[in-house]
Amino acid sequence: MPTHSEKRVMPYMAAQMYALVADVPRYPEFLPWNSAARVRSRRPGAEPGSEVLEADLVISFKVFRERFGSRVVLWPDRKRIDTEYLDGPFKYLRSWWQFADRADGGCDVEFFVDFEFRNAILQKVIGVVFDEAMRRIVRAFEDRAAALYGQG
Repeated sequence: MPTHSEKRVMPYMAAQMYALVADVPRYPEFLPWNSAARVRSRRPGAEPGSEVLEADLVISFKVFRERFGSRVVLWPDRKRIDTEYLDGPFKYLRSWWQFADRADGGCDVEFFVDFEFRNAILQKVIGVVFDEAMRRIVRAFEDRAAALYGQG
């Protein structure tokens, strides 16, 4: 259903941006609508060089408060993070982040998300503000990078 993608050039190294996004337990400190995060498990991935987290996030938006579980595959060498839905209020959810250093400094950041809620009312409420909500989330990561790493 709704999909959103963004590409940004950031004044930080790809490894810094990767580390920020991979730090799921810290999300409630800076992400809008994220009231809680918990890592259920962490293990080496099936493919060499990957790590798999299973995590719960609690999203609070107006009168809605929903927990959902996801499987997050971390690829530190590739500077990539893939997320897939496990359980909760969605029919499905898929997202990914990709980070690449630029020859002239800084890095390229790509973000993609595709999801649909099971609840038609919630889907309609989110649908109205979806693009702005996704932009706010990406901005929150940018602001967090500035707070952690300086203005670049």
